[in-house]
Order: sequence, then C-alpha cells, then structure tokens
Amino acid sequence: MPPDADATSTGRPDSGRRLGADAVDVLLADVEAADAVAAAAWPGRPTRRQPVQVLYVPADQVTSDTTRAAGDRAAGLLRRHAPDGTLLAAATGIAEGVADAVHERVVHKLATEPVEDLRVDFEDGYGRRADAVEDEHAVATGRALADLLDGDGAPAFCGLRVKSFTDGLARRSVATLDLFLAALLDRAGDLPAGFVVTFPKIVSPDHVATFVEVLAALEDAHDLAPGSLRFEAQVETTASVLDGHGRVALRAIRDAGAGRLVAAHVGIFDYTAALGLPAEEQRLDHPACDFARHLLQVTFADTDVLLSDGSTNVRPADDGEAEVLATWRRHAAHVRHSLAHGYVQGWDLDASHLVSRYATVYGHLLDGLDEVLARLAAWEAGTSGSTMDEPATIAVLSRRVDRARACGALPSDGSTDPGPTAPTDAPNRAAPT
Repeated sequence: MPPDADATSTGRPDSGRRLGADAVDVLLADVEAADAVAAAAWPGRPTRRQPVQVLYVPADQVTSDTTRAAGDRAAGLLRRHAPDGTLLAAATGIAEGVADAVHERVVHKLATEPVEDLRVDFEDGYGRRADAVEDEHAVATGRALADLLDGDGAPAFCGLRVKSFTDGLARRSVATLDLFLAALLDRAGDLPAGFVVTFPKIVSPDHVATFVEVLAALEDAHDLAPGSLRFEAQVETTASVLDGHGRVALRAIRDAGAGRLVAAHVGIFDYTAALGLPAEEQRLDHPACDFARHLLQVTFADTDVLLSDGSTNVRPADDGEAEVLATWRRHAAHVRHSLAHGYVQGWDLDASHLVSRYATVYGHLLDGLDEVLARLAAWEAGTSGSTMDEPATIAVLSRRVDRARACGALPSDGSTDPGPTAPTDAPNRAAPT
C-alpha cells in the first residue's frame, strides 16, 4: 500500500511532514519557566475560611465581654423590630421565600458566634491619645482579647488595627503592637488562630517592607514562630491604588509583604475624601469605590490575598424603630452591593449591623440554593440541565455552599436544610493557616 494511502486511512499525516520531538522541545523550552513564574504570581485562591464580617471596636471600648455584648444587643434589636421572617425581609430586602429560614439562622448565629472577626481599633476609631493612655489601653486590650477568646461566643478571627506609618506615627504604632502582643501572649500563652494586624493608610510599598521587618523583629522578641505575624493592607489612599508613576501599586504592596499579606481591605472614607467627593457621597456604593474594588480584584485574583469591603457609617441614634430600620435598610443595601461585586466580607462598626449583615448574607446564600445544589449534582453525575456549566462556574457554586456552612447560613453538619438548629456553646474556631 502506498505511504500516502496509509496516512489517509489512519487519519494521521505523513510522519515526514510532522514536527520532530526535538523541534517541539526547543519551541516549548520556556513554557515550564513561564508556568513557574505565573504560579508564583498567582498561586491560587486560598481554601481557608474567610469571615463574612469584621467588627471594628475602638480600643478604649474593648472588654472581655465585647462580642457577647454585641450579640446580645443585636439579638435584642432583632426581637424588638423584626421578630419574624416577614418583618426581617421588609427591613433588609431579602427574598420572602427564604425569610423564615434566614431569621432562624440569624437568631442562632447571634446566640453562638455573634462576631466572626474582631478588630481592636487603635487608629481612626480610637484617635490620638497621650502615649501613657495608649500604652495602658494596649495592655488592657491584649489581656481582654485573651479572656474573650477563652469564653463563649468567641470570634474565629481577631486582631488589631495599629496606627499608620504616615504623619510621624510609626513609633507609636510599633509601641502599641509590642505592648498588645506582650499582654496577649502573657495571658493566652500563644498567638490565637486567625490573628491578623491591620496596616492602614499605606502611601508607599517601602512602609510595607519596613512593617514586615517590624513583624519579624516582634516575633523574635516574643518567641513567636517566624512568619506567624500576618497582616492585612487597608487600601484607603490613592497612592496605594496608583503610584506616583501612574502604575497600579497593589502588586508592589503584595511583593513588599513578603508572604505575610493575607488580605486587603477597602477603606471607604479616606479614599473618597482623597478623591474630593462631598461628604454626602462618601459611601460604599459610590462608583469611585467600584473602580478601586475592580483593581483589587484583578490584582489579587487567584492569589493568597483575600478581599474585604469597607463599612457603612450609619448607626441608630437610639433603639427606636425608625432609627433601627433605617440603619438596617442602608447597611443591607451596602452589603448587597458588596456581594454583587464579589466581596463576601465587609466591616461592621455597630452591633446593630450584625443583624443586617447576617440577614443579607444569608439571604444571598440561601436564595436559589436548590438550583445551585441541582447544578452541582448534575455536574457530579455528568449530566446537563438548562445551564451549560464549566469547571470555573462549578468552583464558584461549590464555594458558595462551603461559605454558607462556614458562616452559619447552613448547619455545619453537612445538611442543606437551613432550618432552625439548637444553639451550641462551641464557637466555630479557625484553624491556623
């Protein structure tokens, strides 16, 4: 049989017309090196739990009962102003079809783990005090956090926000962190799981690099394992978004973090003020903030840096119905805006925000859950319904179910029934990562 006839019958081209193995090796010689560079730059999304909220509390207001008191106040407001699913849906805008289940889960959450992440604030929420006063508060709050973590309703994540390295406050920032760690470790014996330091008002990657050196020195001084002190960058200056040459500064901040940067938090009010927005437009859902959010997402997609949105600065002037419901509506709208943009975590500044935070997040996770589960089941079975899913979408749907369990929208026992669950005294504690 002629050689060309054989090639036609087998569907393979004549071997004399193909690239040789050596030629392919030469052509692809740089592929593995490029893969290694890409893997270092984009190592993949973290699998660790991410809290859906973080409660910032001024340092002078933190006690060993802070999270329990916040949960009790939130639960009291819920009982008073939204005692059932219908009223909660009206107050927060969640779908009525999941309102009863959401109400039950929020009640359970406030009774068991009212705060997922607690940040002791020594920065804007605390202000400037005499050195002796801040020294005293640093020690007191370090001890209070240790006691809080040893009690019921302890948060799975915790930490403190120090002062920035701008405005001549670097020494004050380091002194507070040093005193806080000494008091915390003396009382607790070890660094808590999920502990993180918030580093605000970044204007230069050089400040980040110096802060990394400070963290390493503190580890040595306090006999902590190298790399155990991690931090989150608060992106709230224009210089932390675009540098002096007009380049995106966020990747340089991550590089300067030297593996210690675990999260980036959007700072709404300093950022919008720097842009010159009027006070009434300094809000989480302003389009100018969406620009920063999108840059953060593109920069940190498929990296080990988690993202958190900022805060709502509205809180009830009193516990009356009009004030509380107005706060819940505003805050819930902001949480919904964050979720729509892919930000699953955000700041809370008042105990009342816990109700609107959990209600909105749970409503988002539970609405359409049956369809999500059906699509996942169809994918596992190798069948296809009305939606032609791809692996990337399936990963997103799977993370949604995992997040629902981690934050309490679904029971942690593997059930997909969001119905009521008896309260438990065991908080959902984070494992070291």
